[in-house]
Amino acid sequence: MTKTAPYGTWTSPITTDVVLKSGGKVDELFVDPITSTIYHVEQRPDEGGRMVIVNTEKGHDVVGKEWNVRSAVHEYGGAPAVAHDGVIYFSNFKDGRVYRTKEGETPEPVTPENANYRYAKFAVHPRQPHLLVAIREDHTNDQPSTIVNILCLINTKEKTVTPLVEGADFYCNPCFTPDGKHIAWLQWFHPDMPWEGAEIHVADVQVDERSLTLSNAKHVAGKRIEISTGYPFWASNDLLLFLSDESGYHNPWQYSSSSGKASPVLSQPVDEDFAEPMWRMGYNFGVPLDLEGKMALFTAVKEGRNVLYLVSIRGGTLEELECPYVNFKCIQRVTYEAVVFQGQKHDEPQRVVLCNIKEYAKPKYTAVSADAAKEQAPFSRAYVSIPRSITVKSKETGEPVHVLYYPPTNPDFVAPEGEKPPAIVNAHGGPTSRSDPGLKLTIQYYTSRGFAWVDVNYGGSSGYGRKYIKRLEGNWGIVDIRDCAIATQQLSAPPYSLIDPQRVAITGSSAGGYTVLMSLCTYPEIYTAGVSSYGISDLITLGQFTHKFESHYLFKLAGGTPDEAPEAYKERSPVNKADKIKAPLLVLQGSLDAVVPPNQAEIIVSNIKKRGGRVEYIVFEGEGHGWRKAENIRTALEKELGFYEDVFGLRK
Repeated sequence: MTKTAPYGTWTSPITTDVVLKSGGKVDELFVDPITSTIYHVEQRPDEGGRMVIVNTEKGHDVVGKEWNVRSAVHEYGGAPAVAHDGVIYFSNFKDGRVYRTKEGETPEPVTPENANYRYAKFAVHPRQPHLLVAIREDHTNDQPSTIVNILCLINTKEKTVTPLVEGADFYCNPCFTPDGKHIAWLQWFHPDMPWEGAEIHVADVQVDERSLTLSNAKHVAGKRIEISTGYPFWASNDLLLFLSDESGYHNPWQYSSSSGKASPVLSQPVDEDFAEPMWRMGYNFGVPLDLEGKMALFTAVKEGRNVLYLVSIRGGTLEELECPYVNFKCIQRVTYEAVVFQGQKHDEPQRVVLCNIKEYAKPKYTAVSADAAKEQAPFSRAYVSIPRSITVKSKETGEPVHVLYYPPTNPDFVAPEGEKPPAIVNAHGGPTSRSDPGLKLTIQYYTSRGFAWVDVNYGGSSGYGRKYIKRLEGNWGIVDIRDCAIATQQLSAPPYSLIDPQRVAITGSSAGGYTVLMSLCTYPEIYTAGVSSYGISDLITLGQFTHKFESHYLFKLAGGTPDEAPEAYKERSPVNKADKIKAPLLVLQGSLDAVVPPNQAEIIVSNIKKRGGRVEYIVFEGEGHGWRKAENIRTALEKELGFYEDVFGLRK
């Protein structure tokens, strides 16, 4: 029997235990190009948040519990492991060293002891597979301005590391041609982030059993500040494919090493992004489907969701493939007729998916993990809220604001007639990131209890072209909070009237936490409550203590350095406007966060407490930028729900 009960008071089978035990623990994928074995790196909240390599199809852990397969290069990490002909190399988080292993063997180190070095994004030479090219990040002088990133050569037989390419501020994506005679890589310089002005470089490779050297290095695409390129991979021994936003959207491009020319793949550019900002090094959005450089498979963002495209390199055309998945991560080639990716549907947990595309016919999708049955949600799909993509427009500027609206959904309950649901407005992090429509049980945790959830892809978000991202440049703390306010106001009024304007909370983490705090300061009449998870409160101290990867990012977002734009830093630092925060605030913070240090939380909490405002503060000891341990994930989720119930007067 369906019961009538106020929104926000419904009981739900989506408990914190269900959230913790659900799928989505796969961090990224990699495939052995010789054996076609699929591996994934899996997060284990119940094991202290460590990362472990798993043979995906067999379900076997490749390394024991004493190993944490994780890289902290660029702090956000990613790409900590690679496989080649049954041999696996990985970065161990505890000591930073690279290890070599095979399934069933004890890992052995292949780099010297040096706790100041971090390694990631390994490329194995196809003819001398004991030689690896990787990123090395040197923290000997551990200040953002003195940390050194290079491409290095790791000789795993001699266990030596030597510099290979240096001089740029950052490197990523080294990749060899199938014959090993050429290498490509990505590099960029401050003040660019990789999605703003990264460059593709190519060089000839001379190699023997002991050494690898480069010659004839060329800059083939990308322009600092103006044009970004990324995600290179070789489609043949001559043809390099990559993505460039020269048209305003990241589209496929090609470079021929024999002709020395770069050009668009598509005969006409498409107003869709075939790549997302490289916050993590394990991202991948395209793979070749043959040895001759004829066809490739790419994923793109279209109308807020991911789609798969079969791209004819020689014909310059694309064909959208039928696909039930709305969000993709880490697409990798298994064979020339199959790829694997992390896929999410609207109503199914993330899983590892094998896509067979033999002879480019209708693709077949199969969940390939050994415990695929366990990945099934332990509740009916009737409890899943399906997001609705909505684009509202600013009445002042006419600019679009992209929103995903999740209605309250629970087959066991209905609300009293005429009641509008309390809403949780979510500001994603980054801020150059994107909220996608794939199933997230943390969202369903709330919608199944009778809350509406609103994901706002405010100006600055990825997936809508370079111009949309650049809306935030010089306007962080203005455009993002304005767009969240526009979305909230329009969804609570006709013609939408989807949420209760008197019961609106705003939540976010990292840069999203900053948007939360600035929103509470700037629009105190709109929001009833706020939750900031490791959010920024003082832009000046953020610039002083943040890490190398983002150390110049703030200057672009704020419109200059603190010396160049002192008023902007003052006006857009929530700590200076905390007296305007009227709504109750919950602040969650990791004690070891190097991206947004704890002092960012402490100064806003102290400020609010001094004037007698309501603020709750929880510090998770041993956590960094986000929660990895099961007990902390549980506490954070339960505390946030309890906070909303209390503020909205929903507790029984």
